[in-house]
Amino acid sequence: MAKFKLDEIDHQILDMLIDNTRTPFTDIAKKLSISAGTVHVRVKKMEDAGIIKGSSLTLDYHKLGYSFIAYVGVFLQNTSQTKFVLERISEIPYVTVAHITTGKFNIFCKIRAMDTTHAKEVIFMIDDIEGVYRTETMISLEESINDKKRLMHSIFNDL
Repeated sequence: MAKFKLDEIDHQILDMLIDNTRTPFTDIAKKLSISAGTVHVRVKKMEDAGIIKGSSLTLDYHKLGYSFIAYVGVFLQNTSQTKFVLERISEIPYVTVAHITTGKFNIFCKIRAMDTTHAKEVIFMIDDIEGVYRTETMISLEESINDKKRLMHSIFNDL
């Protein structure tokens, strides 16, 4: 597949959609002084090229009662158990992200919980998975940076 070339208009469209994926194409078109059809065609081309993969919704977990965040490093008895353990981890809804990693941990997870008691229960669920040797947990005191735009701007400037 040929490399998709982004231009300044594509960059501005992505900028607005990163801010709010629900921004109507007509609003984007007005701000960029182009037609809504042009926005639609460009977004479709970026989707077809795999640059845009769906859209997401950002929830306020604090308002939903799940403001406690912890990161759990998982040590496995054998790396051959990775797939099995990940399948079990994926059954725990409070584990929102899991990565297979190199270095200290075999798997690194992000969990969301209501409080420390709930987090302990989630961590024990992970500990109880067959093949998990032990876990190590870090509590997040605050999410200080969560910026999708800075990387996108750096990538765009490198093109």
